[in-house]
Amino acid sequence: MGVVFARGGSKGVPRKNLRTLAGKPLIGYAIEAARSCRSIERVVVSTDDAEIASVARSYGAEVPFIRPAELAQDSSPEWQAWQHAIRTLEREWATEIAIFVSVPATSPLRGVEDIDACILALRESDADVAITVTPAERNPYFNMVTLDGEHTARLLTISGQPFFRRQDAPIVYDMTTVAYAARKEFVMRATSVFDGRVKAVIVPKERALDIDTELDLAFAEFLLSRSETKK
Repeated sequence: MGVVFARGGSKGVPRKNLRTLAGKPLIGYAIEAARSCRSIERVVVSTDDAEIASVARSYGAEVPFIRPAELAQDSSPEWQAWQHAIRTLEREWATEIAIFVSVPATSPLRGVEDIDACILALRESDADVAITVTPAERNPYFNMVTLDGEHTARLLTISGQPFFRRQDAPIVYDMTTVAYAARKEFVMRATSVFDGRVKAVIVPKERALDIDTELDLAFAEFLLSRSETKK
């Protein structure tokens, strides 16, 4: 089962999930990718917003319930929305869900292969959840600093020893919002991703952009236009 979580409220980019990108609403990209994924049989959208629900259905997603308002606030943990979706769908469909897949609306440049790889990583391991990551541009072991009250900078040394060459520092990754795959029983008993055994799938940076600001939208538009030009 694949679920796209898309609430109506958004402060950074108002009505973000319905904003158009190359003529298509942001949520449309997530639904189309999930529906094209060979490992996902049904695609559901969890939303508290009637307009988002209508657009989601027009792209072929199911919207069998409206998310409760208390699970759609800025402060609402999305993990609880995951649990609500599983409970509701198992009741509505009278069937048990084995693997739960979240396909966030905010990563429109993802590839279908990224979702499939995340699901496969979970199935072929003893992990509780699989996440997607991308190589980090900044490295807390090498080129990040802390500032005191007078803005005096000191090198951040997580390991207790400084690294003077980038290649000597441990490689670090940023978590992405490309896809998450989890075992149902883990989602229902845990409170966050790192409560269990976590497997990671590395996604190229060009497919890992997360839309959080107007600048992110503009950058995504540029990348999509460049892709169309190459075609």
